[in-house]
Amino acid sequence: MRFRTRLLLIFALTTSGVVALVTGAVSVLTRRAFDRIDNDRRAALLAQFQQRLADQGEEVARRVERVAASREILRIAIDASQRSPDFSTYFGEAQAQAEAASLDYLDILRDNRTIISSAHWPARFNYANDWLAAGETPPAGAFLTRVPRRDGADLALVAFRTVKAGDAAILVAGGKRVDEAFLESLGAAPGIHAILVNVDAPVDTRLKDLVSRVESSHHTENAVVPWSSAPLDRYAVAAMPLERAGHLLGVLAVATSLAEELALERWILWVGVIAGVSGIILGVLTGWWVTERVTRPVEELARGARAVASGDWETHVAETSRDEIGELARAFNRMTEQLIEQRERAIQAERVAAWRELARRLAHELKNPLFPLQITVENLRRAREQTPGEFDEVFRESTDMLLGELGKLRAIIGRFSDFAKMPQPELQQVDANACVAEVMRLFDAQIREHQPPITTELDLDKSAPRVSADPEQLGRALRNLVLNAMDAMPQGGRLSVRTRALDSLGGGARIEVSDTGQGLTAEECSRLFTPYYTTKQHGTGLGLAIVQSVVSDHKGRIWVESTLTEGATFIIELPANQKPECSGMGPA
Repeated sequence: MRFRTRLLLIFALTTSGVVALVTGAVSVLTRRAFDRIDNDRRAALLAQFQQRLADQGEEVARRVERVAASREILRIAIDASQRSPDFSTYFGEAQAQAEAASLDYLDILRDNRTIISSAHWPARFNYANDWLAAGETPPAGAFLTRVPRRDGADLALVAFRTVKAGDAAILVAGGKRVDEAFLESLGAAPGIHAILVNVDAPVDTRLKDLVSRVESSHHTENAVVPWSSAPLDRYAVAAMPLERAGHLLGVLAVATSLAEELALERWILWVGVIAGVSGIILGVLTGWWVTERVTRPVEELARGARAVASGDWETHVAETSRDEIGELARAFNRMTEQLIEQRERAIQAERVAAWRELARRLAHELKNPLFPLQITVENLRRAREQTPGEFDEVFRESTDMLLGELGKLRAIIGRFSDFAKMPQPELQQVDANACVAEVMRLFDAQIREHQPPITTELDLDKSAPRVSADPEQLGRALRNLVLNAMDAMPQGGRLSVRTRALDSLGGGARIEVSDTGQGLTAEECSRLFTPYYTTKQHGTGLGLAIVQSVVSDHKGRIWVESTLTEGATFIIELPANQKPECSGMGPA
């Protein structure tokens, strides 16, 4: 992936990630704030209901107390003290007292809790009152219970009072219904609904599961209840059990609408999506602008660096700004200018050094044959003056010596001449395997006669492609490498030559020449291709320099891999295709 693409992705992902993080954080914080507020509102309403229940209970107890203190109730108590009282005349008394005291329920009872008169259900005359469990003593204050009716039972706040007349006593039981009208008196805030669920009555299907959980746990339960099919019509419901003596009488459900919260969350989500898309677009545009400001000059620098690496040291890049990128371009241009200057100085220094080394080496090579020539001439002169009779014999020996040394001089001059000429290669398509095989055939007899023996190993890759090369120069380079390998194994060994196909250099070929001689040190490897440098006691040190020159003219590479005492391997890599260059004479 290119740097420009990565930069664009980083800008886009960073912007969208920040927007998503902020949107999520705002949504979570908003939901928590709404939940906290709704919980407080529901808790306040439940507390208000309990307080209202307590206040209403005190009011019911006072009203029942007033009824019990009335003359009519006292008269009934007096009648109850008689031996055989007749209560039929009081059949409608409870209704009149209930209307006067504004009570929804009123029963006048004997001391055994049978009904003398009932305001809400007159037909229950002489039936037992079941507002309390059998044997249960009435509490002093008001309490919550179920009051039976003809069509079911109501949840009510009731109170009992005892009226005595002599040895006899009657009970007055009255109460107020706890229903929707009672809940409306709580004054719930908008968006909050209080629902009273009577366990003896059918339960709303929306609350059925929540009521079942309350019946099982006998604790306040919370749930989110879909109120209709509308997506936003959801309520958070807190259901509180209404119990007495461990028996569930009903459930008070306080429901808070979540419509505002859900609408706000949806709005935040859409704002986040819009902001995210806008952020991505802005990030892409910003990233594109930045990449244009950064990557384009960097690409220009990269192209310039590649041009310099390929040999075009005159390359300059455009200085388009005065910022860091522009400073980098100016530094690159100064670097190429300095490289050109340094190259020129290095070329001049190399030329001077090369001429000095050539003069030194040539003087050294010529000095060895000249000394015997001088001695021979002096011997001839001395023999001519001192022993004329032996002059002919000395002359013959001296001329033989002169001819031999002159031959050595011609050989030395010839080697230097060959190195100096080194013509440009005439490129053609050459089979590397065939070239290697031909060189090895030339040395076949010499290798067989070598003592101690040298074994050969030829490994030719049939997939190795043809290379662009001058067959004569390539063969000369390979012959030098084979001779060098044989010279490195005076005690015998193994000579290996291999070819391989290359993926680099346009699909070129690789040639390896290995020996099992004494090997080379790291310093020797670094200087081995220097002209006139040799590790042998004989030789001019031009063989490997010639090989390197040939490989370089073929746009290839050559190097050596060696470990001391473990032999050496010379490696040549040649391109498969290259354009021939015009030859010409340059300045010496």
